Amino acid sequence: MNSMPPIADQDLRRASLCQLLHWLALGRVQPQALTDAYQQAIERLNPELNAYIDLRMALMQEQAQMADRRRRDGVIGRLDGIPLALEDNFDMAGWPTRAGLPGRRRPVQDDAHVVARLRASGAVIVGKTNMDEGALGAATDNPHFGATHNPHRHGYSAGGSSGGAAAAVAAGLAVAAVGSDSLGSIRIPASYCGIYALKPTHGEISARGLVPAARRLDAVGLMARSADDLTVLLQVLAGYDADDARSRRRRVAFALPDWEPGNLRTGLLPDLAAVRVQPEVIDVFEAALAKLTHALNDRRKVDFDDWDFGRTRRAGLLLMEAEMLGTFADDMTNTAQPVSDRFRHMLDFAAQRSAADYASADRVLDAATLKMRRLFAQVDVLVLPTTPQGAFLLDGPEPDSVADLTSFASLAGCPAVSLPMGTLPNGLPIGLQMVGARGSDLRLLELASVCAASLDVEPVYPVLA
Repeated sequence: MNSMPPIADQDLRRASLCQLLHWLALGRVQPQALTDAYQQAIERLNPELNAYIDLRMALMQEQAQMADRRRRDGVIGRLDGIPLALEDNFDMAGWPTRAGLPGRRRPVQDDAHVVARLRASGAVIVGKTNMDEGALGAATDNPHFGATHNPHRHGYSAGGSSGGAAAAVAAGLAVAAVGSDSLGSIRIPASYCGIYALKPTHGEISARGLVPAARRLDAVGLMARSADDLTVLLQVLAGYDADDARSRRRRVAFALPDWEPGNLRTGLLPDLAAVRVQPEVIDVFEAALAKLTHALNDRRKVDFDDWDFGRTRRAGLLLMEAEMLGTFADDMTNTAQPVSDRFRHMLDFAAQRSAADYASADRVLDAATLKMRRLFAQVDVLVLPTTPQGAFLLDGPEPDSVADLTSFASLAGCPAVSLPMGTLPNGLPIGLQMVGARGSDLRLLELASVCAASLDVEPVYPVLA
């Protein structure tokens, strides 16, 4: 029998996924006790935070009890007993997939590919998290389900569209979370909430069962409290899915995590102010780079004069809006449970564009691929802030540049990692983004882990007690 003292609930909620797997393996904590700690925190804190919009406590307890039995029997999955959150645009059998819209209340029949993998791994899926309406936004200020507040400061945005998932991880209401990223919807909330996030190479994780925003951009994104946690999640969820037209069948495995810090060619933008990065963000970014002289010592300015971040982001947004005209056709005609005027206006904008406008926007993806090839022939990694600004007030305007710096990796199909790099003068966190060539996911995560140790600036989780 384990004679070590029990672990306090606060420490369970503070721990990384890897630490919790270690404690579970040692018997320091059991899945039921771990789930209880998270459930109690959710019941206490979620009414104010509004990270979750669909919780089934009895089902959560049932999953924990099954994990307890598996650990007693000695046959366990990779994530057995770990409480995880799921953004509400993934199908989970028996639950509705609302996608942030008011009329989608009918339970679905089948699990999304990633949900099936999470279940097979033994994860305890806590519930569905709040998101922007139709995943079309960067604030998670949903007119039907309410706003998710930034756990660092009430009244500020948690980012979007996966703001509920990010807030849950930062506030200690989930160990990690799975969401979607089409132009930055995972990395933006990670930056604002002070956690880690990965948008994998396009197609590495099957998007089957994810309500599409734009299938050529959609990626399953991961959120956690350490880069090593993201590596575990990626290894569980990645893999070829013959039923997903864009799933990536690799002839070889991921590029091995064998980059040697100190010998990397690091690409930096020559003028962050010129791409609308706020001065206080530039200051934090430069302070972070000053701490990374060993890991990122071969620094090279890269030419982005031929890349208009705002224009190309708008092209990606048009692709999303145009595809959503089909995805949400029934929702747009539902007069009993109507969508918001904002959402209708954005989709109506796409309806008024011509086929030539759509084709022009679509060609931006090819241009991004060519830009990516030229870029990573010169450097190994592109390093820049995740967002041009920090979290903004929920009752204020949503900056139009929020996704400018995240959109390049989405349009090019590249992997990108966001990690905490420090705090702004107002005390709110801000993220550092690393972008690599397609297939370099594990290398990026290893580099992120090395850089995180040097920066040592991540918040003390949970940021809400």
